[in-house]
Amino acid sequence: MTTIYLIRHGQTDWNKEKIFRGRADLPLNKRGREEARALSEHLEHVRAHACYSSPLSRAVETAAIVARPHSLDVKLDEGITDMDYGEWQGLPDLEASKRFGALYQKWHDAPHRTRFPGGESLAMVRKRALRSLDRIRTEHPEATVLVVAHRVVTKVIMCAALGLGNSAFWRIRQDNCAFNILELSAEGAVVVLMNDTCHMKSAGIAPTLADF
Repeated sequence: MTTIYLIRHGQTDWNKEKIFRGRADLPLNKRGREEARALSEHLEHVRAHACYSSPLSRAVETAAIVARPHSLDVKLDEGITDMDYGEWQGLPDLEASKRFGALYQKWHDAPHRTRFPGGESLAMVRKRALRSLDRIRTEHPEATVLVVAHRVVTKVIMCAALGLGNSAFWRIRQDNCAFNILELSAEGAVVVLMNDTCHMKSAGIAPTLADF
């Protein structure tokens, strides 16, 4: 069995401003770095054997902070990079709702049937993310692995782990710098913990309560 600590990266300015990020290579903001440090302290007791990250800076920076107490190098994995939002990348949420009214509504009503123009669908993200997770499991049997990714990636992985389709996307919450714990085996996944942000409260960081 492989234990996965599945982590969403810390906050960026585009998270705060509700702008679609996708493949834009954004750094953590001040709060995001504070979130990552709080998580690092919270997980320093965990006996982690490896750390993987999306190649985007916000994930790499989070991973480096979380991996530091374990003296681990961060390995990059393209399969867990953020969703490609295509023409929506860089758009504020409100502007996307105005420019792509029908598609925006579909994204909220039927996310599993939505593909972003010039970008990906949830099914495409789920396929590549699960392939990466399975590779990590086979390369690290009987180990504990830190995996730092993005909101959409962590959501579709959690849907899969819970036996849910992508239609349940909006029923899964993933806050910035939240972590989940999964136990993976050849038989499937067991969800041990989901969207835990208790380290924020311990560090005196007020919750954002915004799933974006």
